Amino acid sequence: MTMYIADYKRFDVINGKGLRHSLFTSGCTHHCKGCFNAATWNFKYGTPYSSELEERIIADLNMPDVNIAGLSILGGEPFQNADGLLGLAARIRRDCRGKDIWIWSGYTFEEIMADADESKRELLSYCDVLIDGRFLLEQRNLKLKWRGSENQRVIDVKQSLITKQPVLMNC
Repeated sequence: MTMYIADYKRFDVINGKGLRHSLFTSGCTHHCKGCFNAATWNFKYGTPYSSELEERIIADLNMPDVNIAGLSILGGEPFQNADGLLGLAARIRRDCRGKDIWIWSGYTFEEIMADADESKRELLSYCDVLIDGRFLLEQRNLKLKWRGSENQRVIDVKQSLITKQPVLMNC
């Protein structure tokens, strides 16, 4: 299945730590009440992912004289597009030294680790920070950093993969 992209934003300072670029995938079956990006629930919203976009993202991450921290991947639901994102994530690890990957997901760390779909766990392994958990309108808190509801967590993925349990980041 072709992965669709809802948007690609360069020079984003809202979705993660530091100056970043952000990729918004299309497609989500969580359908969280009050979702800020409900248009991306449709798996064919936006434009098909292309090798040209991938090249642009890699070039943008490696811009000389600009301190880009990394790429944020949001949605939709990125883990429902894991197969389509694996190549990009692997290229960032290989070709973009020192750049991190943040992913926002309605799935929890535990759900991803328990999923039979190996591509989800592989995508997680490329990730540095995971903001996990479905958005819950009744727990919305606009004062939270990088998340929208109290149940969501900001997880240090590398440490969590070592300990096999979520290790929260201080934010």
